[in-house]
Amino acid sequence: MNASQTLDPLLDPACCPPAGPALGAEEAKEAALVFKALSDPNRLRLLSLVKAGESGERCVCDLTEPLDLGQPTVSHHLKILVDAGLLHREKRGTWAYYSIVPGALEHAAGLVAAL
Repeated sequence: MNASQTLDPLLDPACCPPAGPALGAEEAKEAALVFKALSDPNRLRLLSLVKAGESGERCVCDLTEPLDLGQPTVSHHLKILVDAGLLHREKRGTWAYYSIVPGALEHAAGLVAAL
């Protein structure tokens, strides 16, 4: 074996060329934002509650009691879900209504599948 050869086939690109492009920095940031938003049980419950709403939306006033959390805490979790692109927020008078962004859950599943 000469000096340019390696004993580890995983380190030799001629032996095992990559199957496809690796996750880029921006893609990783986007995926991490979504995964972080989904990593909290209260946020998962909020997504489920919003999705289960009769019209596919829920008023923030209907989300505090099922989670047994205060309004500021629920609003904090909802903001994280909105910032991650999973929920849409619409202000109506003094209340905010939330709905699932169309295709957002499928997109999140695709982020996992792309790894």
